[in-house]
Amino acid sequence: MNTTTAPRTATVRDVLDRVPELTAALSVDTARREAERELPYGSMDAVRASTIGSLRVPVAHGGPGAGLVDLFRVVIDLAEADSNVAQALRPHFGFVEKLISDGGTEDRERWFAAALAGELFGNATGETAAKHPGDIDTALVPDGDRYRLSGTKYYSTGSLFADWVVIAAKDHLDQRVRVVLPHGRPGLRLIDDWDGMGQRMTASGTTELEDVAVYPHEVVVDEAVGVRRTHLGAYHQLFLAAVETGIAKNAVRDAIGYARDRARAVRHSGVDHAIQDPFVQHTVGEIAALGYGAEATVLRAAAAIDRAIAGPRGEDGVAGGEPALAGAATEVAQAQVVAAQAALRAAERLYDVGGASATRREFNFDRHWRNARTLVSHNPIAHKARVVGDYLLNAEPPPLTGFF
Repeated sequence: MNTTTAPRTATVRDVLDRVPELTAALSVDTARREAERELPYGSMDAVRASTIGSLRVPVAHGGPGAGLVDLFRVVIDLAEADSNVAQALRPHFGFVEKLISDGGTEDRERWFAAALAGELFGNATGETAAKHPGDIDTALVPDGDRYRLSGTKYYSTGSLFADWVVIAAKDHLDQRVRVVLPHGRPGLRLIDDWDGMGQRMTASGTTELEDVAVYPHEVVVDEAVGVRRTHLGAYHQLFLAAVETGIAKNAVRDAIGYARDRARAVRHSGVDHAIQDPFVQHTVGEIAALGYGAEATVLRAAAAIDRAIAGPRGEDGVAGGEPALAGAATEVAQAQVVAAQAALRAAERLYDVGGASATRREFNFDRHWRNARTLVSHNPIAHKARVVGDYLLNAEPPPLTGFF
């Protein structure tokens, strides 16, 4: 095992100090870009230049070594500026988390170095033809001193903008693996056919894999999947909640701007300006409280995951033990319920700061609800609440499905 600590490229503070400038740039003209479905290639280049993709790379590998609380603060800020960019980065940070959780020494050295260089990882995991979400039919088969990969993926979030595409597959031993391919590898085809009503700019469409050549160093084995709990399921679920929180906060921003600059006081309100109307004030205050509560909840859940993986690794080398990870997963599930409700409610209440004019297409305020509803639809919130109840009532841990 390599115990040498690599030279540190930046501190956590160095990276976090770049976030305000980045989010300010991302927030410019987002309503128009979303309405016209202008894919965020430029925004993702700005993300590369900011080096935030290296935030979680451990100090031992030359990274800042930030905790998840810091990461999710950044995700919320990014989502407030542009929820599409924030979600498009979920696979990148997820692959880094995979390496932190149970990556091998060589895999960590190789792929952490890529993250430190500003390179981004996309995603090609889901398969719509599978019986259940998470089932994998994409096949990795031996071919001499290399492999061949074939299959079709959907929900390939962020891959169009990434340097690498991380693909879930099954090898000839029926092991689940991650295949990390460079953008542009022959036989790898990324199709921009995502047509969801929300998160329109995440390019979460189809990935086709036709007899793609794969080299041994590009294969990362998922030894812990379905065998024991890791923090990866909780991470992926909390990321969705963080993006939903950012949407709620973005709705606050639009509500304030519209009330100040465009809304007219109704005749029977008894005031001259909308911002003097107690009901408009109440609406803005309620929306703000929804975002505030969701943010606090998400960060508390992130702290729970940080604590769960802070102790010694298990005999299998995986970060975190079952009791602490199960507890953190239930905190994340609760955060998902809160963030989902906050985002949807904030997006709906926004219209109460103005009259029918607030529904005009030029404002594109409906993007908040469409984006939130799309994210909330990823995994049924009812199951989150039920699992939490079962855990509290019967001490039944969350399932090992990857969705908790």
